[in-house]
Amino acid sequence: MGATGNVGRKVVQQLLAQGETVRAVGRNPEALAELAAAGAQIHAGDAADAAFLTEAFRGADAAHTMLPYSPGATDFRAEQECLGTAIAAAVRDSGVRTVVAVSSLGAELPSGTGFIAASLHPQERRLRALEGVDVLFLRPGLFFESVAAAAEVIEATGVNLDVVAPDVAVPMVSTHDVAEAAATALRARDWSGFEVREVLGPRDLTYPEATRILGAAMGRPDVPYVQVSGDEMVAALVQAGFTSETAALQVEMATAISTGTITPREGRTARSTTHTRFEDVVTELVPDRKEAS
Repeated sequence: MGATGNVGRKVVQQLLAQGETVRAVGRNPEALAELAAAGAQIHAGDAADAAFLTEAFRGADAAHTMLPYSPGATDFRAEQECLGTAIAAAVRDSGVRTVVAVSSLGAELPSGTGFIAASLHPQERRLRALEGVDVLFLRPGLFFESVAAAAEVIEATGVNLDVVAPDVAVPMVSTHDVAEAAATALRARDWSGFEVREVLGPRDLTYPEATRILGAAMGRPDVPYVQVSGDEMVAALVQAGFTSETAALQVEMATAISTGTITPREGRTARSTTHTRFEDVVTELVPDRKEAS
């Protein structure tokens, strides 16, 4: 699933490069065309359609699942419940018995974590309830793409804004590394029952540190990070296209990061520490802005 997204596309590409037969599942056949040209089998349809997903999963050795979401959703929780229920039903009815599910740090918590509690916590529970299915939950830290999304704000205001305290170091990770962990697991299938693997990137970064890296890639190495209130951040997000509900969920999640509520369960280990640094990929994430600067 998610074959045209930041993680899913890389999973498909890595598996194809390793000689695997891959079904790329997404909504838009035009967006899937590049993967079809690379050798993937294309399944285009609605991820909320359990019958469509069941046929896409049927006969597969393993499935990669994730919950797509839109910050412009008019009823985020209802949309996520519909998608998550369809995925669980498709796993159950298709006969696939090995699943790698992209989740998040903090997904073990039922409340207080914004987007995570509203979508990924209940989805982990749905997948855990399936009988006879081996499920691996990948729980990454904050994606570098999420940090790089601040480039537009930096261009408009000259600063990076969020509610996370500037002295809090946060596990941040490349989608390259999450995709590598997923592709490796899909091939190895080396667990039984339910297992959690955290994917934490090479080191924790504070928001000012990440802002300096992002600013340097934009030609603005001295751009500051400014902590703002939750109300101020909600207003900024709504102006950027979030609904009031998703803006509040985003701020709740960021606040949980700031307070240490969302944190690795096992601490940083050799297995959870991955290799790609923000500096290694930041120019991929903001190339046009760097050239414009």
